[in-house]
Amino acid sequence: MGGSGKSMVQRRLAAILAADVVGFSALMGEDEEGTLAQIKSLRREIIEPRATDHHGRIVKTTGDGFLVEFSSPTESVQCAVEMQEALTSGCTENAARPLQLRIGINLGEVIFEEDGDIYGDGVNIAARLEQMAQPGSICISAKVYEEVRDKLPYTFRDRGEQAVKNIAKPVRIYSLFDDSVTASPASLALPDRPSIAVLPFDYMSDNRDGEFLAEGLSEDIIAALSRIRSFFVIARNSTFTYKGRAVNVQQVSQELGVRYVLEGSVRRSRDKVRITAQLIDATTGVHLWADRYDGAVDDIFDLQDRITACVIGAIQPSIRAAEIERSRRKRPDSLNAYDLVMQALPHVWSLDAASNEVASRLLNEALKLDPAYALALSLASWCSGQRAIYNWSTHPENDRRDALEKARAAADLDSDDPFVLTVLGAAHAITREFETAVLLLDKALALDPNSAWAWNRSGWLRTFRDDPETGIDHFQRAIRLSPFDPMVFNSYAGIGDAHFVAGRYAEAVQWLERAYLAHPKASWINRFLAASYALDGRQDEAKACVQRLLTTYPGLTVTAVRAAPPFSPEAINRLCEGLRRAGLPE
Repeated sequence: MGGSGKSMVQRRLAAILAADVVGFSALMGEDEEGTLAQIKSLRREIIEPRATDHHGRIVKTTGDGFLVEFSSPTESVQCAVEMQEALTSGCTENAARPLQLRIGINLGEVIFEEDGDIYGDGVNIAARLEQMAQPGSICISAKVYEEVRDKLPYTFRDRGEQAVKNIAKPVRIYSLFDDSVTASPASLALPDRPSIAVLPFDYMSDNRDGEFLAEGLSEDIIAALSRIRSFFVIARNSTFTYKGRAVNVQQVSQELGVRYVLEGSVRRSRDKVRITAQLIDATTGVHLWADRYDGAVDDIFDLQDRITACVIGAIQPSIRAAEIERSRRKRPDSLNAYDLVMQALPHVWSLDAASNEVASRLLNEALKLDPAYALALSLASWCSGQRAIYNWSTHPENDRRDALEKARAAADLDSDDPFVLTVLGAAHAITREFETAVLLLDKALALDPNSAWAWNRSGWLRTFRDDPETGIDHFQRAIRLSPFDPMVFNSYAGIGDAHFVAGRYAEAVQWLERAYLAHPKASWINRFLAASYALDGRQDEAKACVQRLLTTYPGLTVTAVRAAPPFSPEAINRLCEGLRRAGLPE
């Protein structure tokens, strides 16, 4: 039987999703067997089931990537979002370095071969968009954007027209989950007072067990500098985003809006430690001061104080050492307790239920070693408070009581520590003792005007008290002090809730969507987001938010939400009405 020898091809319009694993070659170089196991898990647990759920066809897979064809651009974007959210939520097998995806989606005419393979510009553009995506983000073409903009409850960032390799005309690109949307580094002007960022000190020893010494050194120097009212100090949660990254000080200056950068390193050999530090005018690159310190591990806190005093002396000689003395936190009796608290910190600020469990366990272990460690008590208090206000608790009243008891115990130990006072103020806020909370937060900000978290909690407190405009101002101050803070989404959510309180539902939607996109694991954001959509007359989006809520909170009801956040009765009534309209069960 003869044939013409020609391949049977067909053309049709399709949405093409192209994705690859970030840093695949480096991961393979570090752990080939483990990386391959992770890739298999990724395909089995995330890629294949979600492609199937959204009627997609996996065309082919490579070592680190895959190509999926959809008949619907809406389904393709929804699939991509669920893939990224699943990775963010840690749905794959545990690994020291979780996988990240870059995803590109294009809508265009595609040529289909008889064997099922596809090619053409529609595929090429999707592949180029994937290469242009940030790790963990999604890039879509303008054609896809026009199809999905009014059908999906996401806010896309317009990245303008960009030249795409081997494509004749520029392509307009939109992105989702793009970290660069959280701040506009070029727009951050230098403050009118000495401004400084303390970068995470590098830990140079082969044994990583002592890495907490380097992190703690940076943490305590930031805390000490922050107490000096004439300084503008970037918060720890923003500067620590530079950990492990090769950056120059001019870049840091531009991105954080500061003049000075302090950087350094820690080396440890048995019980000895060597610390080097240097202070740089990052706008010019001029080194202002550098020094080296040798001592025993047991002397680490004294070394921290010596370095901090030298930094202040180099920036503003008129500041006396006495101001450093007043800035000291109560030190733990156990370095092991200190290590556990350092490990807990990123989990404390994640504001999702799983991280809360990890942080609480680590802090409880620290308090067993040192029951009088004020910082550990304060952080444990805040973890209890989170469980109460974010609907994670089966016994919210017990958690509210525990939050207040631990916060008071910390304040009894260290009544002039701004962080301790901030936590105590937050604990009084969630128990609706607002007058006391205002006094405590105002005192904390008087002691440490550089505390992004104190400004954040003050923003929430003002919003709880039906003063949304002051709340928005305080949230914006928190964002400026810590623009790259992993917790910046919480200030976005606060601004959104403040607009809700003010009855500006469209503005509330914009900020709450921004918060949710910045941190998809914080599903509690959907409470006010669903109500805002419903009260703004956007019923489909409201229902989608409620479905996201019920996925994370099975059995959640309007009654349960009513009892959680400490807003005014009038605001809570509107919240509950919006949730009813959105379809949340009573």
